Amino acid sequence: MHAAALLQHWIAHLRDERRFAANSVEAYERDVAAFLGFLQGHLGGEPSAHDLAHLEPRDLRAYLAYRRQGPDALADRSISRALAAIRSFYRYLERRHGVANARLALVRGPKLKRPLPRPVSEGAARDLIVEASDTASQDWIGARDAALITLLYAAGLRISEALALTGADLPLPDMLRVVGKGSKERIVPLLPAARQAVERYAALCPYALTEDAPLFRAVRGGALSPRMAQDLMQRLRGRLGLPSSATPHALRHAFATHLLANGGDLRAIQDLLGHESLSTTQTYASVEAKKILQLYRRAHPRA
Repeated sequence: MHAAALLQHWIAHLRDERRFAANSVEAYERDVAAFLGFLQGHLGGEPSAHDLAHLEPRDLRAYLAYRRQGPDALADRSISRALAAIRSFYRYLERRHGVANARLALVRGPKLKRPLPRPVSEGAARDLIVEASDTASQDWIGARDAALITLLYAAGLRISEALALTGADLPLPDMLRVVGKGSKERIVPLLPAARQAVERYAALCPYALTEDAPLFRAVRGGALSPRMAQDLMQRLRGRLGLPSSATPHALRHAFATHLLANGGDLRAIQDLLGHESLSTTQTYASVEAKKILQLYRRAHPRA
């Protein structure tokens, strides 16, 4: 079987069986298709399953070196992502098609320094909610924006998770069932302030919030999109003088960081965020350690 056909089988597996998000599927397909395109020139013809099984580490290193060249050269993080996609493709080939190539595991990607999350401060989170409510052109829009920001900060939701809520979720319960990445479900407790903010918005919204309709509505009644939420945060941070890192996702970062700073258990925060790996959640501990060190250096007389 040709490698191009194997690629399509794998993409269908990611989309239909693993239920990856559309953006993730597109990224995986783009990275592996680029690799197979390189192999066609590198090997002098369209690669087959036999070719994939007999590639040498030097062939994969040649591809990674190729992607570092020219005007479209990839940075270290993109190189690592491409290598991860290729490895995922090979794991699928081995499990489903018996195409194994252990030699490629010898190829190491660049060492990356994981960037620390950049949460907004507690004061900034409060200011964003107030500013959203006070500066909107209509009362219901201000209530909507304040409810969305409150929900992101109070429950640590991803923007896609908040915008996926429908009228069927009203009134919001004490414990909200959230469908996250990979269709994985988790239960998130909701503070009274978050439920009350959403109730106020629902009471003022001029559109019928029926069970099958989106909860958060745009001005003309359609679904509020992630792009609109990002534009909202851009306007608010401009008014408040906040940095460009003050995005909808920064409210999720703030949720985790502020819980940890006030004694929250790391594993509990992992469950609340829906992280598959504890190491992902541990980055928030690094944020707190960095803040403590900065405070020490500013305040200690011998620092």
